Amino acid sequence: MDMLKKLLFFLFISASITAQNIPHRWDELTASDWPKALKKSNRTIILPIGILEKHGLHGPIGSDLIRARQWANRAAEKEYAVVFPDFLYGQVNEAKHIQGTFSLPSDLTMELLEATCKEIARNGFNKILIVNAHGGNPYMLRYFVQNQMESPRDYAVYFFDPDTDPDYEKQLAEMRKSDASGDMHGGERETSEILYLRPELVQQERATNESGADQERLSEIPHVYRSIWWYASFPNHYAGKGETGTKELGELVTTHTVDNIVEALKAIKKDTKTLELQKKYFEDMEASSKK
Repeated sequence: MDMLKKLLFFLFISASITAQNIPHRWDELTASDWPKALKKSNRTIILPIGILEKHGLHGPIGSDLIRARQWANRAAEKEYAVVFPDFLYGQVNEAKHIQGTFSLPSDLTMELLEATCKEIARNGFNKILIVNAHGGNPYMLRYFVQNQMESPRDYAVYFFDPDTDPDYEKQLAEMRKSDASGDMHGGERETSEILYLRPELVQQERATNESGADQERLSEIPHVYRSIWWYASFPNHYAGKGETGTKELGELVTTHTVDNIVEALKAIKKDTKTLELQKKYFEDMEASSKK
């Protein structure tokens, strides 16, 4: 009898562990595991966003997709959330003069993002965390999130926008080999991340075959912003020194980013106020239109 009890207990524990260890990626879940994933994630999903564009002559065109995908997957492994498959539609008009860039019309890009969030919500998720890895997207994404207040919806969109961490910034500065002010695209930091995440894709010996320095082709006009500034400064669509990248720096950046996403996920999964206040806002908005 004791042996039977032990066997039943073992089978129960095994079944429990199996039930808990369900995939976190949307495309790897089975339909039968979908309700479990909704419950385990508390209806929370990560929408990782990157872009397809040149990263110097040495980095893969999908560098931003790789980083966003890896951040999301690593965070979900630590704090369960479902991860949406790669979303590669964003703002990259500044790189359309270079082959390998994939840039859709701006109105279509916004429409796709809106439709994707609505379809995600239709499948049971009411908390969508956007994790972006492309430097040209934040203005667009903040505008998109703000536009969530335009009309009623039963889900909330959160944009991962980490605060500055002085201790991390100090570590980063100590490990750097290039000037941080010029390290903006395909340079030391981004190259380091790919060297850590997918080293086989980096052709680092090619990094010095073209300049990543500011070409200073645009005269300054005080107090204004111009869309042509990036092309004027970096026509090669490369800003920095990729040859100085290291796997160690990439590990530091990746670990810090993933830890921040995990911290955000934990808070989002517990959050009830955002949806509660959003619902109240839409009710007030509807009431005001009837006065």
